[in-house]
Amino acid sequence: MRRTFYFTLPVLANILTACTGYTLRNSVSWAVSSNDAVEDADLSEEVAPALLVEGGGLWKQAYPTGVIKNPGERVQPEGDSSTVAQRPARLFSYRTEKVKVAGSGPPPHQETARTARYIAHSSDWGSLATISSQDKIKGLPFGNIFSISDGPLDNSTGVIYFYVTPMDNTVSDLKMNPYASITFSEAESDFCRQMIYDPEDPRCARLTLTGKMVEVTPEELAFAKEAMFSRHPMMAKWPVGHKWFFMKLELIQVWLQDWTGGTSLIPLEEYFKASPF
Repeated sequence: MRRTFYFTLPVLANILTACTGYTLRNSVSWAVSSNDAVEDADLSEEVAPALLVEGGGLWKQAYPTGVIKNPGERVQPEGDSSTVAQRPARLFSYRTEKVKVAGSGPPPHQETARTARYIAHSSDWGSLATISSQDKIKGLPFGNIFSISDGPLDNSTGVIYFYVTPMDNTVSDLKMNPYASITFSEAESDFCRQMIYDPEDPRCARLTLTGKMVEVTPEELAFAKEAMFSRHPMMAKWPVGHKWFFMKLELIQVWLQDWTGGTSLIPLEEYFKASPF
C-alpha cells in the first residue's frame, strides 16, 4: 500500500501541472461542411448519441478559446520546451451562424424603434414567458429559452419565428393561453462586455415583445423555414419524431429599455418601419 501511494504522487503532480496551463472560458465551434452531414440522417434518440462522438457526425468537437489554434495539434507550455502538454478535455458543440448586423455597433439610443429592430434581428435566442399549465405552478409565469429568427441575415422582418415541438411544456402552455412575452438582452452580444456594462445596466439594452403565438400558415411556411434554418442550421436535422412545427409572435406591444431615465413603448408601425441595418 505504501509503495503504491508514493508511486502515484508524481503522477498526480504531473497531471496537475499540465492542467494549470489553460483556463476554460468558452467553447468554439468549427463549421460543419455539407459533406459531414448526411441529408437523410436518422436522428432518433437511439442514433443521435453516436453522432455526437463520431468524427463524421453532425456535431463537431470544440475546444476552449485561447488554447486551441488548429484541431489535432498539441500545446507547448510556456517556459518549458521539454514537456508537451495534452489538450484539455474536449467539448461538443454544434455549428452556429454568427449574426453580423451592418454598421459599427448598435444604433444611437435615441433611435428607439431602430434599436428594437436591431436587437430583435441580432439575437439568436430569447427567454419566452408563458402562463403555466403545469399542475404545481398552474397560472403562474413560466420562462423558457428558445432559438429564434426574424429572418435571414440579410432580410430582417421584425417578426419573431420559432421552431417548436408539442413535447415542450411551453407549447402546452400556449395551447391553454396563446399570449406570451419574449425578452432579448444586448448582453448576448459582445457590446455590453466591451463597454463593461452589467446585463442589468439600463445602457445594456433589453427588449420585450409581447403578443399572441400562432402557428405559421402554409403560405408563410417557406419563409419561416428559411428564417430559422439559415440561422440555426442544425434544426433541420432534429428528430422528426418530435413533430416540430413553426410558430410566430403576432405583436401587441414593443417594450424597450436602452438608456437611463425610463423605458419606451414603441408603436408597432414605427417598429416595423425601422431598419436594423
